[in-house]
Amino acid sequence: MPATSLDHYNVFCRDLNKTVAFYERYVGLRTGDRPPFSFPGAWLYAGDKAVLHLVAESGREAQGGGAIDHIAFNCQNLPATVDQLKRDGIKHEIRKVPGRPLQQVFIHDPDGVMLELNFRNEPV
Repeated sequence: MPATSLDHYNVFCRDLNKTVAFYERYVGLRTGDRPPFSFPGAWLYAGDKAVLHLVAESGREAQGGGAIDHIAFNCQNLPATVDQLKRDGIKHEIRKVPGRPLQQVFIHDPDGVMLELNFRNEPV
């Protein structure tokens, strides 16, 4: 029973509105349809796929193991992304991948989740 692709990842967030706004502004995801669960949350889409599920549930004790280092997204328009991060004072790190036409920008969401934004064939 081999996996065929990654479906989504889930993040437990402290401030749903702040976290949604962050992913919309800096990753380019958009809020979309979500089933009517009995707890607050949001689904964020890349194209027509819900790739990020957010859960904001007060009083929740269990929330995963914390062993994941980062989540990566393929992105476009490196100069505009870096300009936006600088204008908003968002701490970021740019890395060039050796031997590949790949630039990476690392940022952290409001709950400390590290994100890797990948830009292929784009100069800094």
